Amino acid sequence: MSIEQPSMSEQNFDIEKKAQELLEETDSENRTRTYHGVFQKVLIVCLVAWSIFQLYYNTIGVMSTIHFRSWHILFLLCFTFVYYPAFKKEKRERKLPSIVDLLLIAATIFVYLYVVTQYDAIAQKGGRLTNFDLAVAIFGILLIFEAARRACPSLAVLGLIFMAYNFLGPYIPGVFGHTGFSLKRILSLMFWGSQGIFGVGIGVSATYIFLFVLFGAFLKHSGFSQFINDISLTLVGQSPGGPAKVAVLASALMGMINGSAIANVATTGTITIPLMKKTGYKAEFAAAVEAVASTGGQFCPPIMGAVGFVMAEFLGVSYTKVMLAACIPAFLYYLTLLLSVHFEAKKLGLTGLSKENIPNALEVLKSRGHLMLPLIVLLGMMFAGYTPLYAAVVSIFATIIASWFRKETRMTPQIILEATCEGAKGAVSVGVSCAIIGVIIGTVSLTGLGLTFGNLVLKVVGADQLFLGGFMVMVLSIILGMGVPGVAAYVIVAAVAVPVLIKIGASPLAAHMFCLIYACLSNITPPVAMSSYVASGIARSNQTKTSLIAVKLGLTGFIIPFFFLNNPLLLYGSAEGVPLWNTLIAFITSCIGVFCLSAGMEGWLLKACNWPTRILLILIGLFSIDPHIITDLCAIVLLAVILFSQKMNDKRSHVV
Repeated sequence: MSIEQPSMSEQNFDIEKKAQELLEETDSENRTRTYHGVFQKVLIVCLVAWSIFQLYYNTIGVMSTIHFRSWHILFLLCFTFVYYPAFKKEKRERKLPSIVDLLLIAATIFVYLYVVTQYDAIAQKGGRLTNFDLAVAIFGILLIFEAARRACPSLAVLGLIFMAYNFLGPYIPGVFGHTGFSLKRILSLMFWGSQGIFGVGIGVSATYIFLFVLFGAFLKHSGFSQFINDISLTLVGQSPGGPAKVAVLASALMGMINGSAIANVATTGTITIPLMKKTGYKAEFAAAVEAVASTGGQFCPPIMGAVGFVMAEFLGVSYTKVMLAACIPAFLYYLTLLLSVHFEAKKLGLTGLSKENIPNALEVLKSRGHLMLPLIVLLGMMFAGYTPLYAAVVSIFATIIASWFRKETRMTPQIILEATCEGAKGAVSVGVSCAIIGVIIGTVSLTGLGLTFGNLVLKVVGADQLFLGGFMVMVLSIILGMGVPGVAAYVIVAAVAVPVLIKIGASPLAAHMFCLIYACLSNITPPVAMSSYVASGIARSNQTKTSLIAVKLGLTGFIIPFFFLNNPLLLYGSAEGVPLWNTLIAFITSCIGVFCLSAGMEGWLLKACNWPTRILLILIGLFSIDPHIITDLCAIVLLAVILFSQKMNDKRSHVV
């Protein structure tokens, strides 16, 4: 008896269906509810009120840290229960929230107003908690888990595992076991302390994340996105594979502002992926290009999706130093992607867009060039010494003013209202992620998990095995970052993995940048490659193939961190006492290295390359990225030999 196997077309249909479902789940517009009637107007008023509250208390307003974070969580949870459905199959269009949602909102208001009114009194009593205080803490934590289940389910599961670890420690054998803690001790730290839910995670959400998500929404509604697309077309649209290069540039610029690779794929990808497919790229390749480009925006200066500001605060250094340190790694990452796109286009015989489809550069600058003003204001104020928060708020108002310079970009009161509501709603899911991160960081602090992991790494690899220890941290960073927004992923990894790298010899800046890049790259790393899967849903491509191609295209991102781990030349500004000339040489040879890596991975240099040549090109790339004179000279000589060989073979073929 034979079993009938599904046909290839049926399998492809199933893959496309799953990819489309994933796109709908990750695109906030599809995931959230929409309301009509009076309640919709009430929500608009509440979103605007929350935005004003955040703008005021991040600049000139004065409020204690715990009180400010309590109000922030209150708003976050209420909007989560309003907008995010309890179940996937629930109807999205409604007039009112359900009875359960209203009860959860009422419980949220009671619990977190209780914190606002009673926290100081509890602190004055030396932190002694009554049974009622403990009950409030239990309900407060449960509300956060329910909100996370709706807005970021994968992170909710991770938070649940960490929470369970607090209780199950006595039953875990080996080095990861611990003596266990009482319920009172856990609740005291997680809820009533400053290292748990009200710790650094929600602090980042209440400050940097909210303001920069709001700033990104204002830029989008001012027409900045269209300006980026148009200027990218003028720069690279006519070159071979022009649409793919446009996707790289546009996604990089937008990705560094919105701070979410998934959101960036879901927005810019709907334009760039069909354009790449129309040009001649395969669906999997087009989806992978968009996923890789959007992912890199999270560590791309000058804004770095707000992560750079958080890193500067963790390190206690100026944001300028962090931004400069990220310049070379980010540049090499995008150079690899652009070269890969170019070599793929040459291999497939693709051309760029015709001249009539390319906007005039001068006209683009005349009509929308003024929209660059907010970014200039932001960077100018930060370089002048103002705080990133103050600069972000001023830049939001600068966006409105800049839009008024021309009639076609003018932000009317209606558009300003839409941008405010979209920005506030956009901050909800990331904010809830940061709230549940408090449970993870609190567990690490309470159980000493970070110290345990660090000691384990030292025991396994030794104190001087930086690269082997770095490999273990890379795997941990990718795992912890899977399915988590960029800033949230970095905060988790910074708490667990950064101390390990510092212990085995890395500089603090290199350790933070190392973990940041890998936490971001988890978006394209199977099996939970969220950016790749969302792009696959748009392109209707095979998810697995798309993810594997994305890893290949983002190869430099996986390699570069190991080179700057113990050699700060690739982190400009972190090499104390090293001449600028040395850094410049390291940068040039690294560019040659990523050129060879891209050629080797794509199988094209001046013409098609056989497998021995491809392997040799990849080795040359690795030699060039390593900033030492001997490896650089070997790489340059070998590259010259390959170029000469291909040139001579090309001449012989023409003679024949």
